[in-house]
Amino acid sequence: MTDPQNSGLQQRLGAFHLWGIAVGLVISGEYFGWSYGWASAGTLGFAVATLVVAAMYVAFIFSFTELTTAIPNAGGPFAYANRAFGPLGGAIAGFATLIEFVFAPPAIALAIGAYLKVQYAWLDPVHAATLAYVLFVALNIAGVHIAATFELVVTLLAVGELLVFMAVVFPSFRWSNFVAGGWAGHDHFSFAAIGGMFAALPFAIWFFLAIEGVAMAAEEARDPRRTIPRAYIAGILTLVALAFGVMLLAGGSGDWAQIANINDPLPQAMKRSVGATSGWLHMLVWLGLFGLVASFHGIIMGYARQIFALARAGFLPRVFARLHPRLRTPDVATIAGGVVGVATIWSDDVVHIAGQSLTASVVTLSAMGALAMYVVAMASLFRLRRREPDLPRPFVAPLYPLAPGFALTMAAVALVMLVWNNPQIAAIFVVLMVLLTGGAMAFRQRGLQEAIA
Repeated sequence: MTDPQNSGLQQRLGAFHLWGIAVGLVISGEYFGWSYGWASAGTLGFAVATLVVAAMYVAFIFSFTELTTAIPNAGGPFAYANRAFGPLGGAIAGFATLIEFVFAPPAIALAIGAYLKVQYAWLDPVHAATLAYVLFVALNIAGVHIAATFELVVTLLAVGELLVFMAVVFPSFRWSNFVAGGWAGHDHFSFAAIGGMFAALPFAIWFFLAIEGVAMAAEEARDPRRTIPRAYIAGILTLVALAFGVMLLAGGSGDWAQIANINDPLPQAMKRSVGATSGWLHMLVWLGLFGLVASFHGIIMGYARQIFALARAGFLPRVFARLHPRLRTPDVATIAGGVVGVATIWSDDVVHIAGQSLTASVVTLSAMGALAMYVVAMASLFRLRRREPDLPRPFVAPLYPLAPGFALTMAAVALVMLVWNNPQIAAIFVVLMVLLTGGAMAFRQRGLQEAIA
């Protein structure tokens, strides 16, 4: 295990910073993306799917925190699986995490561009998204404390704006609006609605996707065995409360079907409550950017640490493990992920997969990476409990083995359903994982042979 004291990364993050990262990584999911679940399952069906997914994430985070505090390593899931299952297990978890974190930001960057275009009609969203990458890659390289403080500020603003949205829309809320046709377009539950609930699982996951990225800041946290559990527990409780608040109030503010297939459900829900010329609406559009920026910026922090950890362990070329000599941040790793993201953005209108844009496809690809990683992480928890019963565990997963078992089972079911509904993207995911994992294992083996020689 890498000693955080000797990793070269600076330990400057407290529990409040880590909470800001935990919530900030995810909070864009409260602003857009989730409402597509209504199109599949209806409001009530999607509420059930979200409740199940929220339970999975609560069980997962309480279990994952045991691993994060026992093995505080910038590699996060890679480090846990590597210790539990050896290099191959580590590579599978590491590259699944990398797919999740590298392919989520392009969609968020384009959403930032779309928000800005609302205010500036002349602005090309692709250009705005590219500029966002340049700015936030540079900010991440500038220093972890600067980056984490910025993340905390924009997260607080984004949370505040969601609370404002709920307060402004609340007078328009009618339960009858929310439940009308709530079971996949029908007023009463039937078994036919179950298929819609399964199809809506990826959109429910979007409410919480990437919260596990706090683990990748473990080597930069002060006293990670105490600060990380506090950040994780407060973070998941914050996100669950915001998810259900936003979903209920947006759906009950009018005809929910009108905002089920759009990228900006909150502005549209508020518009029908207060009118298109309201200052509240313009404030939501502007402050809504903070939610997108918080997630975008936080996920860049996450992918940089994952690339850094994989390279440090010999699974990627050593250059990606370079730290800036003065700022002590993984600059090459940060830039490398940015290059992939910008290339994805500029290919969005050129490459189409399964009849949808490249960005829409990589969001699904990102969710597959996350779910695969969740399965491997929970399996690592069980294996380490058996293999290393004396491993110091400052935080012990409650309700063991029920909680991690539930998280593992739900993640596996969600992954199977995601694969079933997206066979072409699943095939790409499998090919990517085979190429990345196989290539990394061969690269690592060659490095070990050269070191022996």
